[in-house]
Amino acid sequence: MTGGLDAIDIKLLNELKENARENIASLSKKLGIPRTTVHYRIKRLVDEGIIEKFTVKPNYKKLDLGTTAFILARYDPDSGLSQREVAERIAALDGVYEVHIISGEWDMIIKVRAPNAEEVGKIVVDRLREIKGIGQTVTMVSFVTVKEEL
Repeated sequence: MTGGLDAIDIKLLNELKENARENIASLSKKLGIPRTTVHYRIKRLVDEGIIEKFTVKPNYKKLDLGTTAFILARYDPDSGLSQREVAERIAALDGVYEVHIISGEWDMIIKVRAPNAEEVGKIVVDRLREIKGIGQTVTMVSFVTVKEEL
């Protein structure tokens, strides 16, 4: 995985990925190490930037954001903006959850969530395509999410 991590660190990370709220006593029992060691290791993983933050995984369907779409976008180099600036403007849009600058035929891939496909369309047509520096887009709506990790 990452240099400097031992098997216990990796097990600890996996346990925290499953449930970041798990208490230290429970983690200590699962890993077979003292509570103080668990506490120290978590602190070290945070201090070293291996754990960036503790977060929650919402149920997007219950939040009325059950439609996920991925948008491929081309960058317009004649816009006067850098590709990174365009990506940052996209990232600031409501409904946008991820923006990646990629290689290949397309320049960016964008993940959006909305209540339905019509609302995805509004994000694309009314907001995304209005951003200076966006050329062509292709939108793909996800039918089912088989795996998604934080």
